[in-house]
Amino acid sequence: MDSLALKAFVVVAEQRSFSRAADQLFLTQPAVSKRIVKLEEQLKTRLFDRIGRTVSLTMAGQHLLPKARVILQAMEDSANELTNLSGRVGGTLRIATSHHISLHRLPAPLRLFIARYPQVELDIQFAESEVIYEGLLQGRWQLGIITLNPNPHPHIEQQVIWQDQMQFVAAPDHPLSLQSAVDLNQLSSFPALLSKSNTFTRDIVEARFAAHQLALNVAMSTNNLDTIRMMVSIGMGWSVLPETLINQDLNIIASQAKPIVRQLGCVWHQQRSLSNATVAFMDLLRGS
Repeated sequence: MDSLALKAFVVVAEQRSFSRAADQLFLTQPAVSKRIVKLEEQLKTRLFDRIGRTVSLTMAGQHLLPKARVILQAMEDSANELTNLSGRVGGTLRIATSHHISLHRLPAPLRLFIARYPQVELDIQFAESEVIYEGLLQGRWQLGIITLNPNPHPHIEQQVIWQDQMQFVAAPDHPLSLQSAVDLNQLSSFPALLSKSNTFTRDIVEARFAAHQLALNVAMSTNNLDTIRMMVSIGMGWSVLPETLINQDLNIIASQAKPIVRQLGCVWHQQRSLSNATVAFMDLLRGS
């Protein structure tokens, strides 16, 4: 089987779209379709059902997907191991990160890395931290830079790079902003705007309240922190936001509670061979 065709198959399966897969692979849509057709001809079976604009895996495709990921991972790891023998920092640095970290934490380290290793190509994918974490378990990515899982999987290694201090915030005219001191019990009685359930950030916040036998009154949940900031600023509720997002439209609540800190950093599968470029970037992050 052709590795390029396998790669196209995996990306189409993950994106559920030939056009989005083409964008990610920097190919035309006909080129992606041609690779899929070639693979289907080699395997003598259809891998995708195409109904209108909907693309879904057939039973054969579902069976092939995890095996294709293993094959591609083994090929990438082998290439990394051979390159690592030379000690050369080159090739492609493939990382996955969240939009928040890419905007507020990575610009300076990436600028320095590009200047120091101009021969390395960058391939950066953006997704939510939880999606990246699951992708690492499936072998989709070599390195993730995310909000760290407070309950890490035994096969995933993680290293703290930044301590992301968060503050309880509300609109300046919100009742909580007008009080001189607020405790968790008072916070729990007002509507909260938080990240969605089963996200690492939400888990951290819920754990703080659960430790005091308190339940949150969640009025709205979204993983877009800018949306939460806007909703808080117009008085829809309080929230917990990173200090990097707090602006003049928000008021830091005078809380008696200890500030919530979430950890941001690097995650990788313990069975993956890390390229010299990946190791060099991690070293640079540690010093940032």
